[in-house]
Formats: sequence, structure tokens, C-alpha cells
Amino acid sequence: MKKYILQSIRLTLVLTVLLCVIYPVFIAYVGKLSKGQGNGETITVNGKVVGYANIGQKFDKDGYFWSRPSAVAYNAAGSGGSNKGPSNPDYLKDVEGRIQNFLKHDPGVKRAQIPADLVTASGSGLDPDLSPEAVQVQTARIAKARNLSVQQVSELVNQHIEKPLLGFFGPAKVNVLKLNVALDALKK
Repeated sequence: MKKYILQSIRLTLVLTVLLCVIYPVFIAYVGKLSKGQGNGETITVNGKVVGYANIGQKFDKDGYFWSRPSAVAYNAAGSGGSNKGPSNPDYLKDVEGRIQNFLKHDPGVKRAQIPADLVTASGSGLDPDLSPEAVQVQTARIAKARNLSVQQVSELVNQHIEKPLLGFFGPAKVNVLKLNVALDALKK
């Protein structure tokens, strides 16, 4: 019995050092080699940080590309989904409200043209990206609000489409914050 207790104590000490000291130090070192040196990839405009590339934020003005809805109000301190399933009446009411709001601001768009990622929150509630279709469906509204041609706005969108990793890992996507920053920099 004493033999097993000593083995258990040794194993606990070894795992404590490995998992509470060595592993966190290794991960922190790897983070320092990444973009943002482990502090996140910030987006700056005129020397001022306007957001993080990997954390979604709310855009809901007509002159900007709208973000994916968030179940956590874009609070990065507590990411998470809504835990409401597709048959939940409250969830369906939320989605229907988002669809109606979108159609009110984008009267030229038909209900069937609205991609799901424009009206449903992601699992984390912090997704910074939209599908290219979800961005393109907004171009007419933005062009009108900014006095630009739809073609100008559409070309800007095409420049910001990130292809799947190695051509086939994951979907094509557009980072909404980066796109809106580029939209603000666009000359008429």
C-alpha cells in the first residue's frame, strides 16, 4: 500500500511540474513567435488600435458591413453560444427578427438570398469572419450609404476574401473588421 501511495505522490509531482510549469512556458514561448507576439493580432488605424483581427465586434450602421450576430454581445471575456436549438421558439424569434431587420435595411435583397451566417450567432459568439456570400449581399446597401458604385464595393470585398488554407482546409472567409477598415480608407 505504501508503495502505491509513494508512486502516486511522485506521479502527481511530475505531472504538476510538467503541466503547470513546463507546458505553460512552452505555450507562452510559441505565442511570442506568432503574429502579435501572443497578445493577439491588433488592427490599427492612424496609430490607434481599433480592434483585434480574431475577435468579432458589432457593426450595424448602413455604411458598414454588418458582423455575424453574437450570443454574448461580442464580450471576449466570456465567449459562448446561446445553447438554443433550431426548434427553440425564442431562437426562431431572434433569427426572424434579424432577418426582418436585414430586409428593412437591404430592401433589394430577397429573404432566400440571406446567408445563415448573417442571422445566426457562431458557437463562440466572437466569430470575426463572414462567408463571401454574406458580405456580397450587403454591397448595394453600403454603396448607396457611401455614394460608391456597387462594383467598387464588390471589388473591395473580392480583395479581402481569404481562401481556404492550402486551398481546401476550411471555407473561404472575409474578416469584417479588416474589410470595414479598408472601406473607410477607400477613396470615392
